[in-house]
Amino acid sequence: MGANHSHGPAVPRSRATVWATLAVIVPLAVATLAALVWMWPTEPISTAEQAKLERVTGTITGITLTPCPEEPPIEGQPQPATAPPDPATCGDARVMLTSGEDSGQRVTSPLPSGPGAQRFAEGDDVVLIHTTDTTLDVPPYQISDHDRSTPLWLVGAAFSLAVIAFGRWRGVSALVGLAITFVLLLMFVIPGILAGKPPLLVGIIGSAAIMLTVLYLTHGFNVTTSTAIVGTVISLSLTGVLSYVAIGLVDLNGITDESSFYLDSSYRINTQGLLLASIIIGSLGVLDDVTVTQAATVAELAHANPGYGFAQLYRAAARVGRSHIASVINTIVLAYAGASLPLLLLISVGEEPIGQVVTNPVLAQEIVRSVAGTLGLISAVPITTALAALASARRAHRDHDHPDHDHPAPGARHRRPPDVLPDPVR
Repeated sequence: MGANHSHGPAVPRSRATVWATLAVIVPLAVATLAALVWMWPTEPISTAEQAKLERVTGTITGITLTPCPEEPPIEGQPQPATAPPDPATCGDARVMLTSGEDSGQRVTSPLPSGPGAQRFAEGDDVVLIHTTDTTLDVPPYQISDHDRSTPLWLVGAAFSLAVIAFGRWRGVSALVGLAITFVLLLMFVIPGILAGKPPLLVGIIGSAAIMLTVLYLTHGFNVTTSTAIVGTVISLSLTGVLSYVAIGLVDLNGITDESSFYLDSSYRINTQGLLLASIIIGSLGVLDDVTVTQAATVAELAHANPGYGFAQLYRAAARVGRSHIASVINTIVLAYAGASLPLLLLISVGEEPIGQVVTNPVLAQEIVRSVAGTLGLISAVPITTALAALASARRAHRDHDHPDHDHPAPGARHRRPPDVLPDPVR
């Protein structure tokens, strides 16, 4: 009870600060839980009737190559400019099945051919599609893809070991938080949208659930984390409003590729709401990084300089935030550029004027996504810094008002007040 053995930054523990934080966090958590239960998808996703397909695995034991067939030219049309098929993709493969009802048997499957077809070799583990409908004029087993389950498990194990080795118990909690994120995305967000629920509402509820669960699990239940959560909520709300306004101004409907067109035509999903939900979920991953960093920075500054007030804490932490934002904005732009690199190459090959390139719906959607996310990210720094500085200043004011804090404990070292600068060296 005597010595203070805390290994982390001093967090504000004034009663007014704690009650003010709980007054925001508790209603938010209750509303998120109630909305999660209310919106949780319970009905199975309805799909069109199709032939029963089963995915099985196997290992290629041999390959027999055959000459690739030549496509006959169409009258009145020039020869196609596309490259001929790769000779290594024409032929049949003998596969030993390792799963399914015919496991242990050898089957013959045609090699996938055509533009973009993968190359397979003897000894490769593969995934096959088993068609149980005998009325179709297709082979019962067809090679679909490489079986990447074992390499991916190895990559995941290496990633987990590295995180645990460096972060220890904090790394374990981070991995648990990552698992919760995947569960909410795969069991709530995606099924909820496919079940016909409003994509924007599903995205907001899913983001709130991920934020509350993962941040508290990773960083602990304290006022610093709560401050970061409040800052994230405000910044994320601002991002949503900016995205809604920008999408309306640019007249984007969210349909830019075959996937979004298929979702709109087959499942009647609101693709504009889906675009908004994707911006919010994508922004959350960067926002919580910035808000947690700012809240922790203010807590460390308050711990190192107990005499700092609101203005001093805000100015010092804001300088850190500006440097962080400068690098994070570049990260966002590079991430979107990397994801859109094939599109950028295709546009470059077309040699279109820059005005037509920018107004292209696909590129315009990425610009809106980047701008809205960046503006929300910029707002997160002053908002979270102000909230954390206010909470820490409350604690400093409380400590100043209590006479017990005016006298240091026996054996404690006397520290020069932080506002007093040392004398210059003469």
